[in-house]
Amino acid sequence: MNISIGNDHSGVDLKEAIISYLEQKGHQLHNHGTNNEDSVDYPDFIHPVALDVEKKKSNIGIIICGSGNGAAMTANKYHDIRAALCWSVEISKLSRQHNDANILSIPARFVKLKQALDIVDQFISTPFDGGRHQKRIEKIPCT
Repeated sequence: MNISIGNDHSGVDLKEAIISYLEQKGHQLHNHGTNNEDSVDYPDFIHPVALDVEKKKSNIGIIICGSGNGAAMTANKYHDIRAALCWSVEISKLSRQHNDANILSIPARFVKLKQALDIVDQFISTPFDGGRHQKRIEKIPCT
């Protein structure tokens, strides 16, 4: 699977661990994130991930910032993006099953590494249920 990943300064360690973990599983990663903890503006690192997913250069995206909110808000400005802020495995599963989320937003300051890797695994492995959820997905875009 092709996966784009982006992060701000609060998500450097988590991003590096996720990249290593996913590469070991055979996934292709495109790193758009910062690689040090110097303060940066998260949108600069989230826009490229959203564009990759929107243009189908990547199957999914993973974005990381302190609360996960700013990253998700930025990504969700794109027409075909459904970024889900996930802090638990169950939320990750539901975001895929019910909302067909295509970008996972992780709150770096609120999840531990093992929990983040479990959330990523769940996001990647859970298919969209379709059915009654499809019509709801179609109603999300404003234009």
